[in-house]
Amino acid sequence: MFRLKYCLLYTLFFIGFFLTARSQETRRIDKSWEFLKSDLGGIWEAVRPVGKGNPEAVPIWQQVDLPHCFNATDGVDPDVNYYQGPGWYRKNIKVDNPYQNGRTRLHFEGVGQKTEVYVYTTKVAEHIGGYDEWVVDITDAVKTFTANPICEKQFHGQVPIIVRADNSRDLEMIPSDLSDFNLYGGIYRHLNLQYIPQASIDRVFTKVSVDPQGKEGSLHISTRFLRDGGSRNLKVDIRLLDPQGEQVAQFEKEVSTQIKEIDLACLNVKKPILWSPAQPSLYKLIVTAKTGMDSCTVEEKIGFRHFEFKKKGPFYLNGERLLLRGTHRHEDHAGVGAAMTDSMILKEMQLMKEMGVNFIRLGHYQQSRVVLNACDSLGMLVWEEIPWCRGGLGGEQYQAQARQMLTNMIEQHYNHPSIIIWGLGNENDWPGDFSVFDKEKIRAFMKELNDLSHRLDPSRKTAIRRCDFCKDIVDVYSPSIWAGWYRGLYTDYKQASEEEMKKVNHFLHVEWGGDSHARRHAENPDKALAKITTGDGVDERAGDASLYGGAARVSKDGDWSESYICNLIDWHLKEQENMPWLTGTAYWPFKDFSTPVRPDNPVPYVNQKGVVERNLNKKEAYYVFQSYWVKKPMVHIYGHTWPTRWGEPNEEKMIKVYSNAEEVELFVNGKSMGIKKRNVQDFPAAGLRWMVRLREGENHFKAVAKNGKEMVSDELRQNYLTAKWDKPVRMNLQEVDREGDIVTLQADLLDAKGVLCLDAQNWLHFSAVGDGSLIDNQGTSDGSRKVQAYNGRAMIKVRLAKGKCVASVQSEGMETTFVNLQ
Repeated sequence: MFRLKYCLLYTLFFIGFFLTARSQETRRIDKSWEFLKSDLGGIWEAVRPVGKGNPEAVPIWQQVDLPHCFNATDGVDPDVNYYQGPGWYRKNIKVDNPYQNGRTRLHFEGVGQKTEVYVYTTKVAEHIGGYDEWVVDITDAVKTFTANPICEKQFHGQVPIIVRADNSRDLEMIPSDLSDFNLYGGIYRHLNLQYIPQASIDRVFTKVSVDPQGKEGSLHISTRFLRDGGSRNLKVDIRLLDPQGEQVAQFEKEVSTQIKEIDLACLNVKKPILWSPAQPSLYKLIVTAKTGMDSCTVEEKIGFRHFEFKKKGPFYLNGERLLLRGTHRHEDHAGVGAAMTDSMILKEMQLMKEMGVNFIRLGHYQQSRVVLNACDSLGMLVWEEIPWCRGGLGGEQYQAQARQMLTNMIEQHYNHPSIIIWGLGNENDWPGDFSVFDKEKIRAFMKELNDLSHRLDPSRKTAIRRCDFCKDIVDVYSPSIWAGWYRGLYTDYKQASEEEMKKVNHFLHVEWGGDSHARRHAENPDKALAKITTGDGVDERAGDASLYGGAARVSKDGDWSESYICNLIDWHLKEQENMPWLTGTAYWPFKDFSTPVRPDNPVPYVNQKGVVERNLNKKEAYYVFQSYWVKKPMVHIYGHTWPTRWGEPNEEKMIKVYSNAEEVELFVNGKSMGIKKRNVQDFPAAGLRWMVRLREGENHFKAVAKNGKEMVSDELRQNYLTAKWDKPVRMNLQEVDREGDIVTLQADLLDAKGVLCLDAQNWLHFSAVGDGSLIDNQGTSDGSRKVQAYNGRAMIKVRLAKGKCVASVQSEGMETTFVNLQ
């Protein structure tokens, strides 16, 4: 049991440093780096003197700030494979360690995927793995360099730090390049400069336990000191503050640094304030080690909670059943790739909480400390896993990396009360990276990782997803169940889940759902189900994710509409409310994300199963989850991104309203369509649906939801088209919105009579020349220059400069259309 020293601490909405007088110092060095997206001939090319205009001035470096991902845009560029190779970073820093015999360190929070670190021309460290944190001691290298006359002559007393990050393909690394997500490159998390006293705390870790009734809590505190080559005595001060900031315990202890790991204390806490998703109460532990005038302080947030997976039954938290209502996340975002800012991460996590999420699986690797701190503060239980994902099992280097990443993940995130599961792998039944696929060797290595996890942390469970021949090894297992997407019908979900639950002691269903092309809607979304063969299981199999060949399946033969996915999600949630043995589930995923293995999706290179787009724009499915999972009153009329519906004159159309209220009244064009009572088992929309005759042209909808005296409402305007259309033969491109220098363009697909082809799914290609540029490579429905139409239209944004810009749209078999902008 270990814990990485956290000199930099986060709270949910404030990020700062907690320093005591003459204590360790930590500061971010994120600003003003230089970056080169290629390899160098050697480290000398990064530091040699440069004469303006001379050959040494090339290659040309660019200015960047950290976090930085060198696949920020090419990960979703529709025309290229994303870059996999080395990138170099360099920065000159002032090093001024205030401690006599103190240590100077670089603390990397995440670099992808293999890293070399240099001080001037001296290599000081190498690291393999793109997701765990690691520290480089540069004390000796800095001392040597500052004694070199070059330090003053060329670098004006500063120290050149050079980092080589490399995400090249490598079969002997995890995760596999067959994985359904990009293996990003770059220094895509924060980088910190640390000054620490000679005798310092390396890690503090806490074992927190409480009885199921919450009457008695215990806190075991231990620490590890950095070895400084000598032995000295330290005074260690320990303080525990309750969630209101009141001190509940304090004492001092004298220890010797000759002992590497020391048990500091075991405290009993009467009637602790319990941590839960509904009330994520956090205590603060402050451990300060003092020697002379120097000190080192580590602060940790901890929580008292008791959890239990009942055998073939539900999940319990603090003695009460809790249905785990979960989702997943990748560290991936429009325009930045993996280099998400803290504010982006916190906004995403807050949106999850507002959707009703109380559980999250972090797929498929250790994620930023900002994410884990948000889970603690917001109240989300966590399954975090190492990136042993697909491909099979490599050799000793491969296995050593997996062991080390599991150790690092547990050590670095040990104290988070949100974490209940350590994940050991994902889809390890997926071969492809090696000529031999040996199930018994995979089983043996899975057992080794399982034993290692329990040795490092006996208090938490282990789990894997989709590797049936290893399901007996781990504590918690999730099979592959994709009812209504890769196999079968969504109505098969409950029966399939119950059958799988009976095969293991602890069943937890993670990964379900399906893709939806944002802004695409359908009048008859379930029509593809008529083609599907039933009775053949609902598990994803080899080739099912392909858009070509094989048996009929919704993932290949469906319309990828938001309308269908809302129905699929609605059915699953309805069933989950009536499965008393269910521990819970996690929808895959919360947000669309980039992937190298889906170039032919409607937004190329994007897995589109999210309930929000890659820029956090909500899809309709977000509100389906809210209607089941949140208590705060909400109401949402389906179709806010569906401007035009279609059908016959006087045809009745279903209007669906998603709400958690007891009753909802719908008004159409000012006339009440009546009040409906919500019934969670009445599919779809829990009975909140009306069959309405719409008038040609614009229709106005208003839904008023009531819970006792509480009232909320939603409004929507939508056109209704009865004219028939033929195949599209031409396009119209026009400006539909302008904010400052950002113009939104919409391309419409029209037939020979000029009727909008509302079911057209043609590929559209946007471009711009002149004094403006497309805002593309965002991996969103309105942020890709190549995109499939949604209901006969597609949008793109253009950033204008002073002057004139010409934008165009192309589609096979039609004449290119232009629009002038200025």
